[in-house]
Amino acid sequence: MIDAEVLRLRKLRDVALRARALAKALQSNPIDSAAFAESAVICWTIARIASGTLRAHPYLSYQKGPSALRAAADRAIAALAAWIARLQGRPHRVFATELQYVAREVSDVRALTWLPDLSDALGRVQLQLRRLGAILDAAARSELGMAAKPTHAVGRAETPDAATDGATVSDWPYLAI
Repeated sequence: MIDAEVLRLRKLRDVALRARALAKALQSNPIDSAAFAESAVICWTIARIASGTLRAHPYLSYQKGPSALRAAADRAIAALAAWIARLQGRPHRVFATELQYVAREVSDVRALTWLPDLSDALGRVQLQLRRLGAILDAAARSELGMAAKPTHAVGRAETPDAATDGATVSDWPYLAI
């Protein structure tokens, strides 16, 4: 594993843990908590995959995990963001945006990794993220009072025609190289 890949994995872990903290902060409503609870589990899985890969590295400096201060800061920022999102009546839209960012990071790491086991694990997580993205997108549309097609790259249908319809370079990170 090279230094660039270690940096990508650390960024993926940080993004996943930040999204998990936001999901836990938004989970206070028992009616809508199923999507947030499942998101927290998926983000935890992503963080564990990244951490496990980093801990397998022979250099001790690469094996280090996130600090307790970073975790406390993520929780505080997530609590504030969740409070503001609930006040504005848009918790699903806020979290769908955060989950889209997580999905983009997973795609980047998966496209640029040399480790086949990591690519397989992230591929399984991508499928779960797409399904969850569609659920959150539907909930976000209901917050807006809209009823139409999904707006997020995460929530696209998995048919061959719909997967490439409207795709940009940001949806396919390996095309930007």
